[in-house]
Amino acid sequence: METNTVLSARNLRKSYGGQMVVGGLNLSIRRGECFGLLGPNGAGKTTTLRLLLGLIEPDAGELQLLDHAVPEQARGARLRVGVVPQMDNLDPDFTVAENLLVYGRYFGMSDKAIEARLPELLEFANLAHKRDARVPTLSGGMKRRLTLARALVNDPEVIFLDEPTTGLDPQARHMIWQRLRELNARGKTLLLTTHFMDEAERLCHRLAVMDNGRIISEGSPRELIERNIEPQVVEVFGEHAAAWAQSHAAQHAQRFEVSGESVFCYVDDAQPLLRELQQHPQLRYLHRPANLEDVFLKLTGREMRE
Repeated sequence: METNTVLSARNLRKSYGGQMVVGGLNLSIRRGECFGLLGPNGAGKTTTLRLLLGLIEPDAGELQLLDHAVPEQARGARLRVGVVPQMDNLDPDFTVAENLLVYGRYFGMSDKAIEARLPELLEFANLAHKRDARVPTLSGGMKRRLTLARALVNDPEVIFLDEPTTGLDPQARHMIWQRLRELNARGKTLLLTTHFMDEAERLCHRLAVMDNGRIISEGSPRELIERNIEPQVVEVFGEHAAAWAQSHAAQHAQRFEVSGESVFCYVDDAQPLLRELQQHPQLRYLHRPANLEDVFLKLTGREMRE
């Protein structure tokens, strides 16, 4: 594995009951970057994370994490890794500080060493004032910040974050974003899964879009947008939008999609389309640059995944 590479997966495969969940995945994550793994429900993201951490064995493929062969040497690798799971699994019987103390012991750290890290961790999570509070008394945002702080007890080199801001209000989400940027600025490598496209676009240096167990596109957020989507988007809303699209959209847009009472028009130059829409006062519309959500929906479809 190259010196600058902290994680490398080649032709990783995993099936359950004869159904392929991860099919020939190739991945390389560089030291100090924030790498995003995106995909709809059932795309194989969680199974991929479990494979990368050595929690389950692949059917085929090679994997190295921090110069350790996984799963054979997974325990050694995990001593240098932090994990923020999708669901908070804090111990409700313990205080904030006790949760950090007990978790540190799993890494073979002495109580003295963990205690020395507590002030920094609590300050980082903005929980110093809640040091002796029990978990059930914390808000959802506080619990999420404590879960993040807990993942840092062993001062990991790589941090796996599985949907770290799901269920949080905007204020709590922005605080988590700020903390993740701080970690990245310190040289920590982050592997992030998320359903929030703006989160991925703000935080990630590189992204991989995954569907049906395979990576279907990879690059920086800007590269993915430029490669897959026209630069301008005009969203047209209202009960007459679909009828308008049938008659007019193809004349003014390189590509358009109808979704319910909305029409998404993708264009290189939006001005002709905007002039056309001004002739239809019954329609509402929004003109914006293309974003990562447009890429995601084009690559994986707009239909619901259960």
